[in-house]
Amino acid sequence: MRRRPVALGPLEAMEKGSPRNQQTRLCFLASLSAFFWILLLYFHFVVLGSNPTIEESVASQPVKLESPFVNVDSIPAPVTDPPAEKEKPSPVKPVKDMAAEKLVAYPFMRALRTLENKSDPCGGRYIYVHKLPPRFNEDMLKECRSLSLWTNMCKFTSNEGLGPPLENVEGVFENTGWYATNQFAVDVIFSNRMKQYECLTNDSSIAAAIFVPFYAGFDIARYLWGYNISTRDAASLDLVDWLMKRPEWGIMGGKDHFLVAGRITWDFRRLSDEESDWGNKLLFLPAARNMSMLVVESSPWNANDFGIPYPTYFHPAKDEEVFVWQDRMGKLERKWLFSFAGAPRPGNPKSIRGQIINQCRNSKVCKLLECDFGESKCHSPSSIMQMFQSSLFCLQPQGDSYTRRSAFDSMLAGCIPVFFHPGSAYTQYTWHLPKNYTTYSVFIPEDDIRKRNVSIEERLNQISPEQVKIMRETVINLIPRLVYADPRSKLETLRDAFDVAVQAVIDKVTRLRRNIIQGRTEYDNFVEENSWKYDLLDEGQREVGAHEWDPFFSKPKDEQRDQSAEAAKNSWKNEQRDQ
Repeated sequence: MRRRPVALGPLEAMEKGSPRNQQTRLCFLASLSAFFWILLLYFHFVVLGSNPTIEESVASQPVKLESPFVNVDSIPAPVTDPPAEKEKPSPVKPVKDMAAEKLVAYPFMRALRTLENKSDPCGGRYIYVHKLPPRFNEDMLKECRSLSLWTNMCKFTSNEGLGPPLENVEGVFENTGWYATNQFAVDVIFSNRMKQYECLTNDSSIAAAIFVPFYAGFDIARYLWGYNISTRDAASLDLVDWLMKRPEWGIMGGKDHFLVAGRITWDFRRLSDEESDWGNKLLFLPAARNMSMLVVESSPWNANDFGIPYPTYFHPAKDEEVFVWQDRMGKLERKWLFSFAGAPRPGNPKSIRGQIINQCRNSKVCKLLECDFGESKCHSPSSIMQMFQSSLFCLQPQGDSYTRRSAFDSMLAGCIPVFFHPGSAYTQYTWHLPKNYTTYSVFIPEDDIRKRNVSIEERLNQISPEQVKIMRETVINLIPRLVYADPRSKLETLRDAFDVAVQAVIDKVTRLRRNIIQGRTEYDNFVEENSWKYDLLDEGQREVGAHEWDPFFSKPKDEQRDQSAEAAKNSWKNEQRDQ
């Protein structure tokens, strides 16, 4: 039986094929190999050559930098970057400083975030108060007889700094809320008002600002006469040393700190270490330059002090007392066109007080209350307020320095102030008074009196009765924000001078913090010598230029400071004459 031959597989058949078939097979493999290499070379030089490499493609992806802050009014949690787009990226400008765009955990971020909590009435308004050693405040009150060379300040520091109550014998005041307050008592009044502030906190990390209850005015008042500069500077240097060791100082280097001094700025700006120079150097200390100091008269050429009102005799304990007083001032009959209370300054050739007094004496519509050393009606709150209440306009020339307490006493009486220098009010109290000074006051430049002998009576008579009424109503409406409420109580719906000042400090610190986050400054090309101009800018303005009041502040700064220091010295000598 014959066996059937086994069928051969393709490979075996090929191996057993003819030589011709083997050559065909070799040609096929060579062609296939050549084709493969051609495709590989084409892909490398043509396809990849016209596109970026993988690394280049990754590098060219756009770097999308999402700001962790949506706008200047809110501080949300940082947002994450969105996923990378799959499409071919569009070209972007190179980022010069990637590190600067990273989220920085500033130590004040928690305080800023309290603004977002709409259910918290104190959100963005918390104040932390340093617990200073008593040598910086309370011990001074225990030694109150040493606070003034001529005045026993013990009675004026009573009643939380308001002084003794005033009796309403002549019916000039109301029966409650009136005190014989010393014009330099703001240190203690403000500190005691702070104790009643509704948004105090013991957690400095949520504080919108930090208050330093140092009685700076009382401190320097002890040593202005007969003491060397080491004694005058001692407490200021001690305070700064104490503050800089506190953890709260490190948050912003003191730029969120503020303190109050019930004296003019020149008492704290000694220009040299000569023993004959006036005052101490508190406001020139590097650390103090970071803080905000609230004074009754600020410097037009420095950025670290801010003007707040002098205290008046009125310290309401409740809103109704203010409303009753405002209503009464609006209904008074005023028989005098204008009035002036003060003394001449014969030792100051640039003072216009002598000319003002002469014009008032020669006018039938001016009431003059002349002041001098010794017993005088200028020392009687009742006499002063009675004169202001019977006048339409009250003249407020410079005193020994730019400002005087009398300006606030007159406005409290509903009398329209007449100023002769912008430094007497307009560049001083920008937190408390309208920037449009024509709505509540009259401005007559000093040179109009000094050189041109302008008649004050004629100038005031040019204002229509209708305009006078509108201006007087504006002045009366300003009264709540110009007085310091009784520290032992709290006004319900009205904001007093304390409230206005504290909110202004909070706003200042909040703006600074936001600017730090955004890497910007509040003003372009800031020049400290023009500080008075920046205070007059409208919201959103970032630069200052020429101003109509430049001539009033254009003298060399050091010359003006020397004159201001001399004026501060004279103010002590004339303190007993007029305010």
